[in-house]
Amino acid sequence: MTLVAGVVAVQGDVSEHADAIRRAAAAHDEDAEVREIRTPGVVPECDVLLLPGGESTTISRHLATDGIDAEIREHVAAGKPLLATCAGLIVASTDAKDDRVTTLDVLDVTVDRNAFGRQVDSFEAPLDVDGLDDPFPAVFIRAPVIDEVGAAVEVLASWEGRPVAVRQGPVVATSFHPELTPDPRLHDLAFFESVLA
Repeated sequence: MTLVAGVVAVQGDVSEHADAIRRAAAAHDEDAEVREIRTPGVVPECDVLLLPGGESTTISRHLATDGIDAEIREHVAAGKPLLATCAGLIVASTDAKDDRVTTLDVLDVTVDRNAFGRQVDSFEAPLDVDGLDDPFPAVFIRAPVIDEVGAAVEVLASWEGRPVAVRQGPVVATSFHPELTPDPRLHDLAFFESVLA
């Protein structure tokens, strides 16, 4: 089986996410074909999607202008996996607390942008994540905080009492950047365990 993985390539760590998806696939003796999403029409061809970090207002504006936002909503509604990281979490949420961000409303959380601080406040922490046997080396860079979670949202990990990794149906989202480590387990948890189950 070759998994078709789409990475929204407006901005953010596109190549790093692509590499992590391929490493996760290889751990299952599977192949992954990674497609970069910049225009409409690519999302419907994908088995899984990744919405990376960057600047949430820019990402949401691009998705809405080009109609990619509707394709992502349809992807999630069909039960197909989506991994949203950092700014991707903000865009995926139902409430970004910022009128400049047009959210996708596929994850019932309220998010506070950059609440973990500025770039200089970036840090790495060993994080206990439900579904992983050992701590994950989470990298936080201008990370958002999840303030509230809906009843259907499962908290997978918290840091200092605040949710930083969540799951709702086929959507997994993190405040941190799992692609900035050689550890592909978050991509595995989001994509391959559900797709191959």
